[in-house]
Amino acid sequence: MIERIVLFKLKDKYCNPEARAEIAERSRDALASMIGVRSVSVGVPADDASEKSWDLSLVLRFDSMERVKHFSTDPDHRAYVDKYMRPRMEVVKAWNFSV
Repeated sequence: MIERIVLFKLKDKYCNPEARAEIAERSRDALASMIGVRSVSVGVPADDASEKSWDLSLVLRFDSMERVKHFSTDPDHRAYVDKYMRPRMEVVKAWNFSV
């Protein structure tokens, strides 16, 4: 099992509870139905220290790295990233872990 952890720093106009909640909901809905995604969790900062660094976290689970590679190039995922998230984000960091 592979767990992909993605952290987003959003543009200033999206750094508020309402915008984060909307982006979290839309991300959860979009990603959960994509091919190869076993599960998705979306989080917003729970404390001031976290909020200073990151605005949104995604934890996606896949059966294998092969699934992650396919997901990364999937047209639905590319549309989510390029058309929805990219205009809203300043920084994105992603890592993969075996669990």
